[in-house]
Amino acid sequence: MTPTDFSTATYQHQLATKLARIQQDFIEFPLPEISVFSSPEKHYRMRAEFRVWHQQERTEYVMFTQDEFKRPYPIHEFLVGSTLMNQLMPRVLEEINSDDLLRRKLYQVDFLTTQSGEALVTLIYHKPLDDAWIAKAKTLKQHLGIDIIGRSRKQRILVERDHVIEHLTVAGREYTYQQVEASFTQPNAKVCEAMLNWAVENSKGLSGDLLELYCGNGNFTLPLSRNFSKVLATEVSKTSVESAQFNIASNQIGNIQIARMSSEEFSQAMDGVREFNRLRHVNLADYNFSTIFVDPPRAGLDPHTTSITQGFDNIIYISCNPETLRENLRTIIHTHNIKAFAIFDQFPYTHHLECGVVLQKK
Repeated sequence: MTPTDFSTATYQHQLATKLARIQQDFIEFPLPEISVFSSPEKHYRMRAEFRVWHQQERTEYVMFTQDEFKRPYPIHEFLVGSTLMNQLMPRVLEEINSDDLLRRKLYQVDFLTTQSGEALVTLIYHKPLDDAWIAKAKTLKQHLGIDIIGRSRKQRILVERDHVIEHLTVAGREYTYQQVEASFTQPNAKVCEAMLNWAVENSKGLSGDLLELYCGNGNFTLPLSRNFSKVLATEVSKTSVESAQFNIASNQIGNIQIARMSSEEFSQAMDGVREFNRLRHVNLADYNFSTIFVDPPRAGLDPHTTSITQGFDNIIYISCNPETLRENLRTIIHTHNIKAFAIFDQFPYTHHLECGVVLQKK
């Protein structure tokens, strides 16, 4: 999306077009009525990355044209970004332009903001960062009341913290989430809350234990744990696993265990093909799994993991790619019926759309 694509007057039409596309693309399946969760029309994006462009004595945030020339054009406001991001952008730029040490060889500025009012700004350079830069960054942190990270080749300098704390409300309860710089988090906080509430509502009454693959920082894991006796969640990223453990402790949840492994590895453990030291703290025989929750990357589920999901009574599938979701459903539908289907407009004014499906064994 470029700023020229942004027009709140067209939002409802764009959303209706996305719904019609999903209805057509999934026409081969017996879908129930599709639940539609819209986004705020502006100020919905919590994180963003901006290249910077230096011209004589002035530096600007820029994006690039989508044509063959890739020409830079300045960004003076970013209405899809959070209100806090828009408040910070000119203030950060003013500080950069007033200090040559902060400005010289600056390449990119990343913003990570929250609904709870916290923000982290990462300054990325084509130069080594030294003690003088650190002193300037500390002053910038004090002036703006935010956290700062400096990045350069083989350098990552924290000016205190590498994360922000977000608060999301799900089914009447507020959850606290650590969100780490450069790690995956849902960019649209309001739509994220809608996805969490939908998943919790559609898992009521399923009982038993839950297996979750691709759990990230525990975004879905925490609220879903209310509806199950025990939860075993897997994630391959070490940083995300550490955040998930932090979030479990912060929210005082006692029925979740995390295993750091890929979905393919866990599938092998489930089948008894391999044993993993990373599962030594988990006795799979102690679990009475009734439900599996998956939120895979854009490539969707690999064939082996797809077959693993078919062994569960209930499947909750969140997808960021309707095309790979459709391919996976063509297999899963042989053993399961679709009980609920939803779309979540995580990325307004683009073709991207997230889907949620609940399936029950025939």
